[in-house]
Amino acid sequence: MILTGELRPGEVVVEPRLAELFESSKTPVREALKRLADEGLISVLPKKGYLVRPMTPQDLAEVLDMRMLLEPHAAAEAARLADGAVIERLRDQLQRQDTVGEDDPLGRTEHARCFHSEIARAARSTRLEAVLLRCFEEMVRAHHVLPELREHLVLPDEIDEHEEILSAIAEARPERAETAMRRHLRTIHGSISARMTAGSSLWRT
Repeated sequence: MILTGELRPGEVVVEPRLAELFESSKTPVREALKRLADEGLISVLPKKGYLVRPMTPQDLAEVLDMRMLLEPHAAAEAARLADGAVIERLRDQLQRQDTVGEDDPLGRTEHARCFHSEIARAARSTRLEAVLLRCFEEMVRAHHVLPELREHLVLPDEIDEHEEILSAIAEARPERAETAMRRHLRTIHGSISARMTAGSSLWRT
């Protein structure tokens, strides 16, 4: 609910209401809220409940920095290790993304998330995958709560760059896959840079 914006930034949630909503006792709700607080998605309000944290420009900058540090390597490893089943799943997600209309950017972002998640999984590193999946979830949240970020999802570059990444992975060309992913992340960064704090040296050419 937080990732999709159903619980909005700044909204206060309390255990009893969530327990009623999910038809659960307070104990698992309390444990889930503690985990969300540990992940930085909510803040504790003593004696009041929990506050859904905003998605700040610094959050966006950090997520994209992490992606630039890790995802080109994941693409290279995917090109080295991916089998036919992985290639087919990537093609399927790309086709699904391409068939979603421009009037449904959130539908596109879901297929884009699945495409990138498949690449992270294909790198065959559970730690790398876990970090990247968290980054992808935060990007999905950003697209839900900050509609102005969705523009790049409907641009031709989005699909073309995914196709280039897929082609490099399918042809088992790690260096090309790494370069293609780096180019794609630069496009994403450029399209939303106005919403972020000053970028790190990762983005300087």
